[in-house]
Amino acid sequence: MYAEERQQEILRLARAAGRVDVVTLAEQFEVTTETVRRDLTVLERAGVLRRVHGGAIPVERLGFEPELATRDEVMTAEKERIAKAALAELPDDGSVIIDAGTTTGRLVRILPTDRELTVIVNSPPLATALAARANLSVIVLGGRLRGRTLATVDDWALQPLAHLHVDVAFMATNGCSATKGLTTPDPAEAAIKRAMVRAAERSVLLADHTKFTNTYLAGFAALSEIDVVITDSGLDLATAAELSAAGPQVIRA
Repeated sequence: MYAEERQQEILRLARAAGRVDVVTLAEQFEVTTETVRRDLTVLERAGVLRRVHGGAIPVERLGFEPELATRDEVMTAEKERIAKAALAELPDDGSVIIDAGTTTGRLVRILPTDRELTVIVNSPPLATALAARANLSVIVLGGRLRGRTLATVDDWALQPLAHLHVDVAFMATNGCSATKGLTTPDPAEAAIKRAMVRAAERSVLLADHTKFTNTYLAGFAALSEIDVVITDSGLDLATAAELSAAGPQVIRA
């Protein structure tokens, strides 16, 4: 087993059990405890585990939300594939919402230059990336800026969304399950995401496969409110079928 495969399995076990133990992991994977500690260090640096005495705990159990730059370094190849697949969901012209996030950020970078679109974002970095594009009309939602996600929230962002009607909303999430729907740690950000979904004719979720083992504090949409889920091939077929049965089309890029 390659180190990356072992690390992904350690993360899965931690999320399933609530914590992992170094000695137990070493026995299970038939490696040294030093190797397991290195794996845990890699996962902690990626922002998905927090080291504790003798083992590690998944960050969602601590109510901890990794910063944007940290999350942007994780699952990069998968996020690129998801973004490319999302291009098929763009309208030929019209308007779209692109939610703040690392996978949605990759969609922003590859938006086509051959169609006129109005793009609504709640992220100053995404707005800056789009500003020089002559074929795009960019609208930035104002409000309080969350330092951890660089997303705008609260009333100054919510009020404009109540009066908008767009063709497609491309959404990000921290967690997703068939039973709990789409969730995120911050209630203020959940309110913006909820308003985005309501403002859109169609909603498309962009999320790598690790998001489908998490549930966070604040829900913002049921799966029945999402038209398409675009994820990567790391999502197992059983989970994909469970998600699809709840409503959306599931695409494994």
